[in-house]
Amino acid sequence: MWSDPLLYNISSTHKSLLKNTKSFHIYSLYLSQQNKTKERKKKIMSGVWVFKNGVIRLVENPNQSGSDTHSRRKVMVYLPTGEVVSSYSTLEQILQSLGWERYFGGDTDLLQFHKRSSIDLISLPRDFTKFNSVYMYDIVVKNPNYFHVRDSH
Repeated sequence: MWSDPLLYNISSTHKSLLKNTKSFHIYSLYLSQQNKTKERKKKIMSGVWVFKNGVIRLVENPNQSGSDTHSRRKVMVYLPTGEVVSSYSTLEQILQSLGWERYFGGDTDLLQFHKRSSIDLISLPRDFTKFNSVYMYDIVVKNPNYFHVRDSH
C-alpha cells in the first residue's frame, strides 16, 4: 500500500494520524513532492544519443536546439526606465550615470568599468553577442535595485 517504508511504519503504528486532516494534508504534499522529483529525474535523464564523427553523446534536450534556445536567452532590464539593455553603448551610458567609469588598464579583449568609491570591477567581453547571464548577474549584484535579469520573450 505504501511505497515508502517510513510512511508505512507511521501509518501502521499511528492510524489515527491519517484521520487527522492536517496529517493527511502533509502526507499529500509529501506524495506530490515525490512525483515532482520523479518527473525531474525523467527530464534530466531524457534525451537522444547522437553518434557523430566516431563519438557518441547524449543530447539531453533535443527539441531545444537552434532557434528554440534563443527563446530562453536572458535579457537585462534597467529598472528605472524599464529599458532592455541591447548594446554596450546603452549599457555604458547607464553605468556612467551610476558612477562607473571605463577602465583601460586591463585586458584588451574586455570592456571594463570601475567605480572610484569601491574596489569593484565589471569586466565584459568586447563582443556584445558573448554578453550572457553570467555578466548580467555580475552587473546586477554590483548595482542593486537598478537592474533585473529575465527571460527574453
